[in-house]
Amino acid sequence: MIEIKRTAAVKNNGLSASQEDYLEAILNVADASGVARSTDIAVSLGVAKPSVTGALKLLAKRGLVNYKPYGCVTFTQKGVSQAGRVAQRHEIIKSFFVDVLNVDAAVAQKAACKAEHLLGPVIISRMRDFTDLTKKKARCGRTPNVKRAKR
Repeated sequence: MIEIKRTAAVKNNGLSASQEDYLEAILNVADASGVARSTDIAVSLGVAKPSVTGALKLLAKRGLVNYKPYGCVTFTQKGVSQAGRVAQRHEIIKSFFVDVLNVDAAVAQKAACKAEHLLGPVIISRMRDFTDLTKKKARCGRTPNVKRAKR
């Protein structure tokens, strides 16, 4: 059995998995309440406020967010783009789990949070394509023809 470990390694986009999680949390908090504050981000991620402060300072230094202590957190243009890519990757994986594998949405949500940092662009692209094919065939009343890969 192959074991995959999550690391803090920096990806091609120059962000660690943790930094991507913060971008996604900022996006989700802002979408839900209209603004993103460090306290709400801490609650969303289940981390301490000082951890959020450190991450926000780093993201601000990288030009991804606008952050001042005790203020709202907003994205820069670069940050909006990067957060959108992270959220899209997450949604593709979650949709694959729910729509193709028939996994419960809450379970799929948690699994997608972990998998989005481990799977590369080729795999995610194929997951998206297969999910789209499955949905299209389901609308036509057919199930997709799945071939097993040789070991």
